Amino acid sequence: MASYKKRGYKSSKKASDKDQNQVEDHDSTTAEVFETLDEKANKTERFVSQYQKQIFGVIIVIIVGVIGFLGYQKLIVEPNENEAANELNQAQVYFKDAIEAQNKPMKDSLYKLAINGGNGKFGFADISDQYSGTKSANLANYYAGMSYFKLAEYKKAIEYLDNFKADDQILMPIAQGTIADAFQQIGQPDKALSYYEKAAKMKSNSFTTPKYLLKAGITAIELGKADVAVKHLNNLKEKYADSQEAKDAEVYIGQANAM
Repeated sequence: MASYKKRGYKSSKKASDKDQNQVEDHDSTTAEVFETLDEKANKTERFVSQYQKQIFGVIIVIIVGVIGFLGYQKLIVEPNENEAANELNQAQVYFKDAIEAQNKPMKDSLYKLAINGGNGKFGFADISDQYSGTKSANLANYYAGMSYFKLAEYKKAIEYLDNFKADDQILMPIAQGTIADAFQQIGQPDKALSYYEKAAKMKSNSFTTPKYLLKAGITAIELGKADVAVKHLNNLKEKYADSQEAKDAEVYIGQANAM
């Protein structure tokens, strides 16, 4: 009967010694890591102990700053915003009534009330001044500028509209375009052209962009800038072909090319 030798693992002394060395190396490395951490911790403790007054001082300044900011927002900014919005309400009513009024004397009277106030309420000019920095004051700049434009006080219109800042798709281009109209009225077509171009580029949309591209083209023709006029009018035709302004552009392109 055949017999088989049992195969088994026979450990050697060299392997055992190697394993022992690896364990000892690992223990040594671990000890070194802890010693390093202890050393760093001691340095941190010494640093904190040495500069604790300065550290606490900085922390206190930060805390006071945060509390001060939150207090300022809650006790000053928010009440100001609410007061300004309340004052703006009545002025906006006057402005709306002025737009709807049927005759010029009534329109002018209502625009003046919108600017200067009435019924114990501030007008746009006072809101802009007294509540500077609020959203309502910024909006008051827009309304005041538009009101002054309707009253043919063009320099004041430019001043207020130039102070109006917004990310609005419609109001901001209209503000810039009205500044351009005001410059046209006071005989400064070069500045008017610059603002028409700003208004056209500011927020591309089918309502304001065609309008101000056409005005930019017409103004450029008045200034003898045929190439600038053609650029704006062709841009109008290509991008807003369905607009009435694009149809009107044909005539002015002919004028520009004939210059």
